[in-house]
Order: sequence, then structure tokens, then C-alpha cells
Amino acid sequence: MNRRGMLIRLGLLAGAVGGGWWFKDKVLWPTPRPVFDGGATPWLSYRAPAVTPTVDVTVGGVPTVALIDTGAQYSVLDRAFHDRLAADGRERLSFPLPLLAYGVGGRPQVGRGAVVDVAMEGLALPGLRAAILDLGPIADRDRGLGAQLILGQDALETLVLDIETGARRSRLSAPGALALRADARALPARREAGSLRLDVTLEGRTVEALVDTGASSLLALSRRSAEAAGLYDGRDLTRGSSLVLGGQVGAQVARARTVGVGDRTFADAPVAIFGDVSAPGFPGALLGMAAFEGQALRVDLARAGLWTAETPDLRVGRRRRRR
Repeated sequence: MNRRGMLIRLGLLAGAVGGGWWFKDKVLWPTPRPVFDGGATPWLSYRAPAVTPTVDVTVGGVPTVALIDTGAQYSVLDRAFHDRLAADGRERLSFPLPLLAYGVGGRPQVGRGAVVDVAMEGLALPGLRAAILDLGPIADRDRGLGAQLILGQDALETLVLDIETGARRSRLSAPGALALRADARALPARREAGSLRLDVTLEGRTVEALVDTGASSLLALSRRSAEAAGLYDGRDLTRGSSLVLGGQVGAQVARARTVGVGDRTFADAPVAIFGDVSAPGFPGALLGMAAFEGQALRVDLARAGLWTAETPDLRVGRRRRRR
């Protein structure tokens, strides 16, 4: 696993997954209405040196990079980037309703919202609402992804996301616009609180994980979930630091004997462990893009659909075993 990618994603927990779990009953967040040029975007190559899907976009006419993140409850705009947009009069509207974001390590951040026009090749998202937060290293190309916009579940619930991990490319389409691949296999995902959840096995134990395209690691658990899964049984844990909102927190990595995802089994698999977060609905486990390495993946939030298909990737054959 790419250690740098994992640490970036733990930072993104603060900015997107953690940052997305607002007190939803206090926020009015209308569903965006996508406008396609032909029903789907073309295949768009990743724009950041990571395994998570990033695309070129414009926000208020200004070019930047967006992370397509099924783990983020709402779309997020980096505060420094937003301030530049606002100074140039490129945001439609700013609204002062406070938004509370919780990050890894339990560090809260208070933000507000903006309405902006987002566009990419083949698709426009006019009037997208986004939370304004300090994404820190995630928005920094030198230290992170260089993603100043995160497209979250609020945008993706009106779209279908296709990813080809080996080719490092993704595309978005209108529901029903593109047929499934003939060899696609459905995974038993379900929708909960706007996100997709999938049961995976960790050394024989079942763990419910949030399917998170913004995470590069295979599997990440909260400390409480890691304890329940038996990872604190005396095995060696490596220590490191993870990028979070405005700084860093300590991180741990355990080696799991097996992690099962669908019909795949990963042996001697790294599992990231992040601190417990006392926030409503914060997930206890995240399933990242390493779980789908070498596969084609379709995510349809509206239909609670998750499908995979094999694509040639010799690296996967060296890192996983079939059941």
C-alpha cells in the first residue's frame, strides 16, 4: 500500500468524511441538478498522483482539481480557494449558517457554506452548495492531492460513478445512461445515511465498512472498531502521523492475516487505525480504493448499487488470493 496515500486519506477523514457529518437536521442542502452534454462525461484521467479519483474542474470559472469522494456526506470547498473566488466575485452566494465538522482525533472545525458553479468536461453542476473548510494538506499539491474541491454524496446521489483503477480514470453519467459491463458482479451493498456500506471480513470477523473512493488504503478502522476486531492482541503496530484539518495526529497500522472483500481475500493486509470520533454517524470502518485495485468499479448511490469487474493488472495477482 502507498503509505503516503494512506496518510493523505486520514487527513481527508477530517476534511471530508469527518467534515461531512453535520447536524443534518439544521442544514438545508438542496440536491444539485447535473447538466450533461450527452448523458455522460468522457473517461477522465486522475489529475493527482494518488489512487483516488481526481478530475480537472472549474469552480466559478477558475480551474482546479476535485476529488470524487463517496465517503464525504457533503461537498467541500477549501477555505483559501473560496476566499480567492469570493474576492473575484466568482461565487453565487455565501450563507452564514454555521456548519460543524469533526476530524480524526476529535478536532472540530466550524465553517459556513457557499453556492458555486462547477463544471468539468461533459458535465456542469450549477449552483452546487459546498461547505467552506480548511482542507490544509489535502488542497496542497506538494503535500497532498491538490484538491481544492471535494464532490461528496450530495452531488453523487444524482450521478453514477465508474472507475477503472488500473487505467487511473473515472467518468460520471446520468442514471440509466450507460449500460453495465456484461461481466460486472453486484456486491451486497446497502445505503445508510446517504453512504454505501458493505460487509467485509477481517480475520473471519464481519465488519461493516463505508465504501470510500476518497481513501487510498484497503481498510481503515476507528480504535473502537479495531479493538472489537481483535487487532489489539499483542501484534506489532507501526506508528506514524496522519494529515488532518490544520495539522497532524498520530496513526497506527496493524497487519491483518486476512481481509475479505467480496470474492477477494487480501493476505497480510495493512489496516489503518484512527482515533475514535464522538460525532453522530461517524463511520467505524472505511473501505478504500486499494480494495478494488485492478478492477472496474461502478457506484450508484441512488440505487445503493456497487458492481465490480476484473481488468488486467498483474500487481493485484501478486497481492491477493482468490477464495
